[in-house]
Amino acid sequence: MSSAEIDLQAALKQYFGFSQFKGLQEKVIKNIVNDHNTFVIMPTGGGKSLCYQLPALVKDGTAIVISPLIALMKNQVDAIRGISSNKGIAHVLNSSLNKTEVRQVKEDITNGITKLLYVAPESLTKEEYIDFLRTVKISFVAVDEAHCISEWGHDFRPEYRNIRTIIQRLGNDIPIIALTATATPKVQEDILKNLGVNSAEVYKASFNRPNLYYEVRPKTKNVDADIIRFVKQNEGKSGIIYCLSRKRVEELAQTLQVNGIKAVPYHAGLDAKTRAKHQDMFLMEDVDVVVATIAFGMGIDKPDVRFVIHHDIPKSIESYYQETGRAGRDGGEGHCLAFYSYKDIEKLEKFMSGKPVAEQEIGHALLQDMVAYAETSMSRRKYILHYFGEEFDDVNGEGADMDDNIRHPKKKHEAKEDVVKLLKVIKGTKEKYKAKEIVNTLVGKVNALIKSHKTDERPFFGTGKDHDPAYWMALIRQVLVTGMLHKEIEQYGVLHVTDRGEAFLKQPESFMMTEDHTYEDANDDTIVTAGKSGGAVADEQLLKMLKDLRKQEAKKQEVPPFVIFQDPSLEDMALKYPISIDELINIHGVGEGKARKFGKPFVAFVKKYVEENDIIRPDDMVVKSTGANSALKLYVIQNIDRKLPLDDIAASKGISMDDLIKEMEQIVYMGTKLNVDYWIDEILDEDQQEELHDYFIEAEDDKISLAMEEFDGDYEDDEIRLYRIKFISDVAN
Repeated sequence: MSSAEIDLQAALKQYFGFSQFKGLQEKVIKNIVNDHNTFVIMPTGGGKSLCYQLPALVKDGTAIVISPLIALMKNQVDAIRGISSNKGIAHVLNSSLNKTEVRQVKEDITNGITKLLYVAPESLTKEEYIDFLRTVKISFVAVDEAHCISEWGHDFRPEYRNIRTIIQRLGNDIPIIALTATATPKVQEDILKNLGVNSAEVYKASFNRPNLYYEVRPKTKNVDADIIRFVKQNEGKSGIIYCLSRKRVEELAQTLQVNGIKAVPYHAGLDAKTRAKHQDMFLMEDVDVVVATIAFGMGIDKPDVRFVIHHDIPKSIESYYQETGRAGRDGGEGHCLAFYSYKDIEKLEKFMSGKPVAEQEIGHALLQDMVAYAETSMSRRKYILHYFGEEFDDVNGEGADMDDNIRHPKKKHEAKEDVVKLLKVIKGTKEKYKAKEIVNTLVGKVNALIKSHKTDERPFFGTGKDHDPAYWMALIRQVLVTGMLHKEIEQYGVLHVTDRGEAFLKQPESFMMTEDHTYEDANDDTIVTAGKSGGAVADEQLLKMLKDLRKQEAKKQEVPPFVIFQDPSLEDMALKYPISIDELINIHGVGEGKARKFGKPFVAFVKKYVEENDIIRPDDMVVKSTGANSALKLYVIQNIDRKLPLDDIAASKGISMDDLIKEMEQIVYMGTKLNVDYWIDEILDEDQQEELHDYFIEAEDDKISLAMEEFDGDYEDDEIRLYRIKFISDVAN
């Protein structure tokens, strides 16, 4: 049935309830309905899936959709079933089905009920499925996420390489539709070649998402604090935070939770039930933030994700584009914030070192483009679109100012002479070098490759040594984007001078170069996390007053001052001005128990002090750390409750007795009770215990060294420390 005979507009309204097509959808659908091979390049959120769903619903037979992710298939099948009264209209055929379910799927296809059959490429290698599918009418095959075919894609899957042969086994004249949300010219070429559809009609939508704001910030030691501050400034909005490792996902989700942010973790290491639950919580808005590895979001159709944060820089611009593309799908606000430090790039390079050389080369090349994106000071949007083979006017283009570099422009300077130098060196070295060797030639750095080509003997060798390599790298990037240079695809990265570049050499004109960002000093210590207050200076006047207050409270409670709060806790209070019990719990060395027991007069005092002295409190109230060793603390508390011998507890965790005692000290000083009587009774008799109790109740300070001096060798260091734990636990907690 040709598109002329089908009213596509009516079908769109009938099935999906939309009154008009978006962008290129109608052209694509007509092409598919007329049985032509089709290649669709459409960014995330552009309405890609409708391009094959609608033709499948109006054509005779069943359309096969090859998709890489089970979660994605399930989502789409549910969505299609939602528009039809017959559940059999769409099915999944994959390893998750049992025999009865497979039988049902086959029956529905045979009876002409099923219009869309979603399969993983692996399922299509099963003989029984192939034999069955050859007996039924197939309207077309859609290859979704087609970039998985190309090793230049960010998500290469070897099994995708065999799709062409599988389709040929199903029948010779089945139309093929390939769809991808991200494809550089190189990947597009690869997809067409591999599927054997070089003659396919290509439909390419613009990759510009004008509502997304792109921003890169230096990644400091306190990146968690920066993230928490950003999330709190966007309270109540939905967001996704991407991390590279599962461990980091877990830690960050926990840190967000203890800082009062509704967040859940998501990664492939969680069981399917937990993953599904966390995904639903996010979709139903029971939580605001999902902290995830890239395993998350592939099938997520949440239109109002307001921010996407990259805690770690991704491996390629494609990945970055796809992950940021999950923000603002409804056309509303979408803030894309990435934290960048070159250390992360080095980490990613280390991961690659075990791979085959060809794969490593591709990986490095993709990473370098990512570095260039992070460090560039030109329009980030223009850089991304240039990467995808699209021109962008960074003055009048839609969304031109949605970018940190455009809103906060860096200094520019005239670089006409340097561009001439650069182009001459590329021509002079016979256009054989990649950017790195061109830079080495300019700054006069000899290596084996340069020696073998005798480049070091040429007159232009070292003509750019008045600038450092980073400068030349930045210039190459900016000249590339203007189209005066072209990066070779086949031998990835080799630079060629284009006609536009030749014209510039004949008649050089002004070239204003923007200076790149440098992220060397990415370690501002302005925010203090919940460790010791390193580097920052407390309010001396307040500290003195807090010490006086502690003395008064100690008298009232008839306990030594150190029992109430230790000095480091008071110093931290004088730095962060906590004015509520919740904020006090964030203070170093103060746990919930302690804050509730002794905190009231302290927060009231600080509040009054802040008001009277017009103090501007740090808006980034200290970030509560979950303590990487919170699991160990829990283990210690539980096993002391069970009265296990302390040496057994230490041995079972592979730590020394000294470390165990330190752990116990932290627990009791934070305000949690530890009943160690069973152990103390073993090591100290009644008289000794009484003597130590009298000492601590009278002491001005709880330092062990002072106690050791006082008892002059009567007790071991460990005995005094353990008794002090009992004392704090009994008297303070």
